[in-house]
Amino acid sequence: MERILNYTISAADEGMIVLDFLRKQGFSRHILTAMKADREALSLNGQKAGGRTVLSCGDHFRVRLLETVPADGILPTPLNIPVLYEDEDILVVNKPADMPVHPSLGNYTNTLANGVAAYLETKGESCPFRCINRLDRDTSGALILAKNALSAAILSVQMRNRQISRTYLAVVEGIPRQSGTISAPISRAADSVIERRIDFENGESAITHYQLLEVKNNHSLLEIHLETGRTHQIRVHMKHIGHTLFNDERYGGHEILKGTHFSKYKQFVNNCFEICPRQALHAKTLGFVHPRTGEEMFFTSELPEDMTCLLERWRTYISNRE
Repeated sequence: MERILNYTISAADEGMIVLDFLRKQGFSRHILTAMKADREALSLNGQKAGGRTVLSCGDHFRVRLLETVPADGILPTPLNIPVLYEDEDILVVNKPADMPVHPSLGNYTNTLANGVAAYLETKGESCPFRCINRLDRDTSGALILAKNALSAAILSVQMRNRQISRTYLAVVEGIPRQSGTISAPISRAADSVIERRIDFENGESAITHYQLLEVKNNHSLLEIHLETGRTHQIRVHMKHIGHTLFNDERYGGHEILKGTHFSKYKQFVNNCFEICPRQALHAKTLGFVHPRTGEEMFFTSELPEDMTCLLERWRTYISNRE
């Protein structure tokens, strides 16, 4: 799949050489190197151009961006992935819970990558799977994919520079403060390739901000903003402050940790575990600057049915006790 990019050179870029202009537009060194193999990659006012060609105000500059990354062998599998937005450069989807992002051992056809490949296939398109922000298998919500190497490079820089905003909704055990910031470095647990832990000596910097939205009988609904994006960051940080995510089995949230242990209450909570059979975490919003147009983009993913039903069940339980 190719992407044709057209630019009209402004007065601000008068006298700039092509290579410097492309770097200014976000072309990485890797992309520029790959473009050398395509003799038709660059043209200026209808004529072939090179990296040292000087640009003038009003010039029409055309770039052909060919896909140079080999096919990743992902099997297209129709999975009905909800699409929040799409254009030639990006795809924003609403990932369901219980869906891995990438294929792995035992998950060859049931991943987001499989579903996206099938979706693009119906449109006569294909491209390597380039996921910019990642979500755990059991976390639902908004996720952005780049459809070409340039978009991926620009969005990856935004991610590194913490310019992509992400907010989550989470149900946690107990009642935290009205708001707070958790700054605690995270590293991989010594005896696991998946589990993470707080590690003040060797961990990577991790910062999470939260706001208390609602309290329901020793459980709370939080809005969470990530400043960094470490693996399992929210899950590990919530456990660290004593408010594990509801039904987060890996970090202990699948047990009744707080509140009364009377049989009726235990039965109620166990029923809630069945209603929401995964950690109660949803990526609600996603904000970034479009890699081509420079427009500020903002997307909201509605709370999925399992978490909606969970909250309604808690609200009903509380109202019946009042």
